[in-house]
Amino acid sequence: MNHDVVTVSHPSAVAEHDPDRAAIVMAATGETVTFGALDARVNQLSHLMRARGVERGQGIAILMENHPRFLEVAWTAQSAGLYYTAINRHLTVEEITHIVRDCGATVLVSSAQLAPVADAVRREVEEQITTSLMVDGTVEGWESYEGATGAQPTTPIADACEGDFMLYSSGTTGRPKGIKRPLPYDPLGTGFGVTLGVAHVRQFGLDDGCVYLSPAPLYHSAPLGWCMIAQRVGATVVIMERFDPAAFLESIGRYHVTHTQVVPTMFVRMLKLPEAERTAYPLEGLQAVVHAAAPCPPDVKRQMIEWLGPIVFEYYSSTEGVGGTFIDSAEWLTHPGSVGRPMRGAAHVLDDDGNELGTGEVGTLWFEGATFEYHNDPEKTAAAKNDKGWGTVGDIGYIDEEGYVYLTDRKSFMIISGGVNIYPQEIENALVLHPKVADVAVFGVPSAEFGEDVKAVVQPARWSDAGPELAAELQEFCRNRLAGFKCPRSIDFERELPRLETGKLYKASLRDRYLA
Repeated sequence: MNHDVVTVSHPSAVAEHDPDRAAIVMAATGETVTFGALDARVNQLSHLMRARGVERGQGIAILMENHPRFLEVAWTAQSAGLYYTAINRHLTVEEITHIVRDCGATVLVSSAQLAPVADAVRREVEEQITTSLMVDGTVEGWESYEGATGAQPTTPIADACEGDFMLYSSGTTGRPKGIKRPLPYDPLGTGFGVTLGVAHVRQFGLDDGCVYLSPAPLYHSAPLGWCMIAQRVGATVVIMERFDPAAFLESIGRYHVTHTQVVPTMFVRMLKLPEAERTAYPLEGLQAVVHAAAPCPPDVKRQMIEWLGPIVFEYYSSTEGVGGTFIDSAEWLTHPGSVGRPMRGAAHVLDDDGNELGTGEVGTLWFEGATFEYHNDPEKTAAAKNDKGWGTVGDIGYIDEEGYVYLTDRKSFMIISGGVNIYPQEIENALVLHPKVADVAVFGVPSAEFGEDVKAVVQPARWSDAGPELAAELQEFCRNRLAGFKCPRSIDFERELPRLETGKLYKASLRDRYLA
């Protein structure tokens, strides 16, 4: 590796020194976009934006599948001082319309694959969207992305500067809210956020010449942010169109992958592959497997470290940028269940009255240095901050005597049964280890006697196993691992749970059915 090549943390610097280096590779097809081509395309779209009157501080909405053009659009906004809002392509027309309206974007970029949904959204926001661009084809009311950008200059725009993403919360506990930070308009490759992001990935060894495999949807903050930071330092990004455990392992060898980031459900799916298949792929070049986005069952993580070696790393953060922790394999084995110690913004645990709690006491996690706001929602912004400038996203946990942070659950999912606080994540972590369980959700349901009862909804590995016998088997399995009051009083079965591609469980929709 040549660590001296990239002196500015921006893909344009890589393009200048090594234009033929692969910037993007699509895992399934091998389609490749070089840094030189990426830089030229970003410049063309940037010129088009300025020609259409899209100036600094305005926004682009991106509604696309994992596509080789996705990062190109994001980099355009990032390099032209714009906000960019990547939207979950699985949302309904109504949900997408809300996000496009709320974020205030004047440009909508989509693809022919998503044309029916995208055009339905466009018709709802015609008064707001001044430019609608579609890749891989067009329908009435849309311009060809390739045609509109193709005639533009490939040189940089005169007022290039850093932008930022403005992404929306997943909506697992309510309507999605836009997370917005002020734009400093820093010169390309500079600024506090860039410096922090580059330093963050370099602690995992991700640097110039590495290959980063992204198996998750790019509309989510962590995959999008990590792909772009990887390209800032000169790494090639390999993008999976969708996650498949066997294809993921095969891609590591095929593309000489050095780094990857996953979510815990991907660990579970890999571990449930037949051992002969799981061990058939060459993984020797892998230097770091990073996970985040959701709590990882401790037994699952221990199995991953035993399989891959001490190259499993974890961090905890949020789209809001509240706090940030880090832990490596060796630390985790001595502090199992921890998400690490703070990298930035000291951590605090507060009770519901805002009083700071002591070591080992469970409460709401707050971190110093919160600079975000929830767009168009001052009440939610105020509730997520306090008078000391600390911020929270509602996660519950505690801090041990060495300063290691542990998560127990989201406050909104805590069950209070008979006056006792019960954290569903702990129960889910236990049940998902059963070989007949593919996925599980635990939440509270109304109880005349206890206030709430613990309810589990299980996605069985084989639907034919669903029924009273498996329910009884799982209850016994749980009782052997947890205190009896934590174990589900009842278990229902679903063919598939509503888990987002980002790894987060859309538990609110399940719970609402029972509350209704």
